[in-house]
Amino acid sequence: MRVEIWSDIACPWCYVGKARFEKALEAFPHREQVEVVHRSFELDPGRAKGDIQPVITMLTKKYGMSAAQARAGEENLGAQAAAEGLAYRTEGRDHGNTFDMHRLLHLAKEQGRQDELIQILYRANFAEERSVFAEGEERLVELAVEAGLDADDVRKVLADPGAYADDVRADEREAAELGATGVPFFVLDRRFGVSGAQPAEVFERALTQAWGERSPLRLVDQGDAEACGPDGCAVPQH
Repeated sequence: MRVEIWSDIACPWCYVGKARFEKALEAFPHREQVEVVHRSFELDPGRAKGDIQPVITMLTKKYGMSAAQARAGEENLGAQAAAEGLAYRTEGRDHGNTFDMHRLLHLAKEQGRQDELIQILYRANFAEERSVFAEGEERLVELAVEAGLDADDVRKVLADPGAYADDVRADEREAAELGATGVPFFVLDRRFGVSGAQPAEVFERALTQAWGERSPLRLVDQGDAEACGPDGCAVPQH
């Protein structure tokens, strides 16, 4: 069975949702027969490559919230991440264009290192002091090498703006065709869709249903689960 996950490195709920899904997958009796594929989805595709801002500044400008609201949201996201055993810096992070990261994830997919790279990029963006945006391409090379990629291969991709660009855009078009308006968005064997950073129990049910049934793609327990979309990243207030 194949599980496709549409996500963005800049999406905190994707970071949390991946951890929740992996808890469910670990408990799934057929986990060894599940292939996980990460698909591209940019939350801010129109942002210029050099347009890098502090997260708090980005939130206040893009979504019209106050700095206090933005900081409270980050604190709540930090608590949600901590509940899943994830480190999360609630202050001092920045935000920028993620297109090059998505291109590298397609390179990593070809070499069987995609999950390793996306996890390293999440960690670097949400948990580490060094920036994945402000330090330039060599920072991405460093992280990709940590994931097992060849540094020269990574530099060649970064030097060619067209490398894997069509793959990224194809993923994004397909997400729209499947009805994804935010991420994370999980598609299980093209039978079931799960939207948002759902609890592990929801993913467990979806895996079981997708394994045992044949049906058109439909959303499973979408409810009010947290996700990131064009209007921002929903944050629980309690």
